[in-house]
Amino acid sequence: MARQLDEQIAGRFPVGQRLRVLDVGMGQGTQALRLARLGHQVTGVEQDATMIATAREALAGEPEGIRARVRLVQGDGRDTGVHFLPGSFDLVLCHGVLMYVEEPDPLVAGLARMLAPGGLLSLLVRNGDALAMRPGLSGDWAGALAAFDTTSYRNRLGLDVRADRLSALTATLAGIAAPLHAWYGVRVFTDTAADGAEIPEDLQALLAVEERAGRTDPYRGVAALLHLCGVRG
Repeated sequence: MARQLDEQIAGRFPVGQRLRVLDVGMGQGTQALRLARLGHQVTGVEQDATMIATAREALAGEPEGIRARVRLVQGDGRDTGVHFLPGSFDLVLCHGVLMYVEEPDPLVAGLARMLAPGGLLSLLVRNGDALAMRPGLSGDWAGALAAFDTTSYRNRLGLDVRADRLSALTATLAGIAAPLHAWYGVRVFTDTAADGAEIPEDLQALLAVEERAGRTDPYRGVAALLHLCGVRG
């Protein structure tokens, strides 16, 4: 996903431009720190106290120049309008968040308002068109049958959450003046890997295969996750 995001950044912004980045639901800050290391000014928003504490600890171990480029805010991603002015950011990330939000459209609309004209919105969501893949590949036939007719599922944390269909999010992005510019699949072949599995020796080959599949039909359509990139008009 990081490679996909870098591709979109390189295709949209001049080389060397330091972007104003908002990472909503940043978790432990993986993408926020990665982008700050690349020279961008990053604001991370996270509601979970444990996650933001982990992000702060990771940030504390970075050089001073990188620490100066990162601001961490504990808060709800739906309240971006409380903390920031519209049009304040060139890039807004919302990765792995929408599945926990019952009504995602207001959140996505709020994120789009944070973008400057021409800004990039990056969403990572559970693919509602491929929910039968994981149980089907695991031999859970009853679970696979049930998954065809729903966008709800139980994740690996044991939480009942929701997925998004590409067609619905495409319509949402068009309706908030940040139409879909590109989309990718994420975890096409590796979604059934066990949690905590050892990193394989042929990791680079695995990544090359996943990257190719994530941009190629029909493979990307059955990926566990979808990476959607909208551009503010």
